Amino acid sequence: MSVTSTAVPLSLRSTLVLGVTSVIGLLMLSWPLLLDVDPSAQRVDPPFLFLGLLPVILAVVLAELSEGGMDARVLAILGVLSAVNAVLRLVSAGTAGLELVFFLLILGGRVFGAGFGFVLGCTSLFASALMTAGVGPWLPFQMLVAAWVGMGAGLLPKRVRGGREIAMLVVYGIVAAYLYGLLMNLQGWPFMAGVQVPGQDSTELSYVPGAPLLDNLHHFVVYTLLTSTGGWDTGRAITNALAIALLGPAVLTTLRRAARRARVEVGPTAR
Repeated sequence: MSVTSTAVPLSLRSTLVLGVTSVIGLLMLSWPLLLDVDPSAQRVDPPFLFLGLLPVILAVVLAELSEGGMDARVLAILGVLSAVNAVLRLVSAGTAGLELVFFLLILGGRVFGAGFGFVLGCTSLFASALMTAGVGPWLPFQMLVAAWVGMGAGLLPKRVRGGREIAMLVVYGIVAAYLYGLLMNLQGWPFMAGVQVPGQDSTELSYVPGAPLLDNLHHFVVYTLLTSTGGWDTGRAITNALAIALLGPAVLTTLRRAARRARVEVGPTAR
């Protein structure tokens, strides 16, 4: 069966919107390192005006991508994968970093492309948040970073197939797991590790108001290594690697078959 379209076509305009959104999102995630804070401050609040813009920006991006031509067949596939991801996240619940939502997100982005992966990351995290009562100020950040994970999978070399493809996806799943944890830690670090009170000795973990960027970056890296990398992030990386290695071949075959039936282009070897 021939293929006639991509799942979520990326025009020049939508690619530009995605790029601008990614830059803005990265700046918002990095606010603890970029915000100019009074050194005597005992409380640090994020720039809520900019944080409030993130859901609006994501909505604009999703509208722009859907305008490119997501037909009923693609929407059906997106709905099924989003629902399955939401259930997988509910079942795994993130205990010790065991989050099954990412491996299907990576495989979906791999098969259906970067635009589809971005949308799938947003819808999967949003649906799972509704099911797990996980709606909060952190949700737009989770949606954005998960969207990057799905989009990145869609940007991997398309001509790699077979065992090499699974190996590539395993490596990507491991890297994505650590980057997801790193970025999510960054936006909530001042609240989780606390703010160093003036006059007290540094704990090497806390956010220090008014400190040079490199000093706070050092504190953040130490905080992440001690509180997240060896536990949650590593558990997420192992889960991604095992799920992709064990289930990846069968899931990729199923998704590519669904793509062919939906007449969606999945790469140069699709037929």
